[in-house]
Amino acid sequence: MYALFRKEINNFLSSLIGIMVVVVFLLITGLFLWVFRSDFNIMTYGYASLDSLFILAPWVFLFLVPAVTMRFFAEERRTGTIEMLLTKPLSDWQIVGAKYLAGVALVLLALIPTLIYYISVSRLAMPVGNVDHGGIWGSYIGLFFLSAAFVSIGVFCSSVTNNQILAFILSVFLCGFLYIGFEFIYSMSLFGKVDLFIQQLGMASHYSSMSRGVIDTRDLIYFLSVIVLFLSLTKLTLSSRKW
Repeated sequence: MYALFRKEINNFLSSLIGIMVVVVFLLITGLFLWVFRSDFNIMTYGYASLDSLFILAPWVFLFLVPAVTMRFFAEERRTGTIEMLLTKPLSDWQIVGAKYLAGVALVLLALIPTLIYYISVSRLAMPVGNVDHGGIWGSYIGLFFLSAAFVSIGVFCSSVTNNQILAFILSVFLCGFLYIGFEFIYSMSLFGKVDLFIQQLGMASHYSSMSRGVIDTRDLIYFLSVIVLFLSLTKLTLSSRKW
């Protein structure tokens, strides 16, 4: 499993895909947070806060994560190497887990440099360090789990087709629906007392809860459940080839 994980990481770095994802993420967030005149600009925000990053980052990952994961199994299917992979002394869970962890590692690699933003905002505060540290770290944890859930969805979408573009589109749609789809349904107030339950089915509600700096076990269980669900569906898709 470790060998496959290392192979996927090496593929990212050797093909510049991983580096491009990190660069694009940092470039987009950096420009909006520090350069462009917009509501996200920290310098015109009025007080030291990283709220703009945690509002913007999920939308960037909504497209970058599917761009990374679309090739995981789709490329293997297209080139026919999926059969070779499945004959290796690895279980389906190990194959799925290795590819999933490679995607999560790349997301983590993109998030780590944003700690520079955290240090910068802390230094800009008056007095220095007067920022909501709990809220920021809660938001980082929430963003990590949200991105990890996006990766699991992307891995699943890549496993059901040999077309990378189709895998990308399907992944963006599913990630987008689970992130804001239920919020949209909730805002329509169509189901009365059930509306709140519908809102809780979406990722945005749990991500917002964690962004307040309170790490509730219900939010963690939600994200872990989403991850396990889509990884299980991926494993089921791989196993179906043996039937």
